[in-house]
Amino acid sequence: MTKKTVHVAVYDTLSDWEVGAATVNIADDSWHREPGRFEVATVGLTTAPVTTAGRMRVTPDLALADIDPADSAMLILPGADLWDAGDDLAPFARKAREFLAAGVPVAAICGATLGLAKEGLLDDRRHTSNAAEYLVSSGYSGAERYVDESAVTDGDLITADAMSPFEFAREIFVRLDLFEPQVLDAWYQLFGQKDPTGYFAIAENAGGQAD
Repeated sequence: MTKKTVHVAVYDTLSDWEVGAATVNIADDSWHREPGRFEVATVGLTTAPVTTAGRMRVTPDLALADIDPADSAMLILPGADLWDAGDDLAPFARKAREFLAAGVPVAAICGATLGLAKEGLLDDRRHTSNAAEYLVSSGYSGAERYVDESAVTDGDLITADAMSPFEFAREIFVRLDLFEPQVLDAWYQLFGQKDPTGYFAIAENAGGQAD
């Protein structure tokens, strides 16, 4: 089986906590529906190291110019202070446009949703973000399609607010068809709802450990 790559954007000031729940469960396939389908690769503007908001230093596996939607299963865009500070990360929003045009999913959380709004990618799609008012500053025309929910999927686009990394991850897992439904429910029960009985449900249904 040829693995498909889930590309995760990395850049200075990246909000570490927003994508970890998704990436660790994509990378560890011990209880996937079909083990061996996916791998995770990090993507930077260049391959020069970046420093996250939590002061972790990450060296990207690939440069943004070198990724092709045809070789990807999904592009994940974390939040970062730089999304609010100017247009430094605009190339990632343009790459998201390329992915969506090719029918390859894009998942954006927190500040990355502002970048997509500026690019016009939320004008015609249901979406969410940190607050409706947050996106208005982009000058976009999609305000009527804003949904006041933690995470929203519209076709190939997933959006989420900064406070909902587990809801964001759940939408990603659904779009990738990563887990059997009962395993996904148990995972969210454990992490999203903080119900420890979910751990035993995962072990029972997937035969693995909960990460």
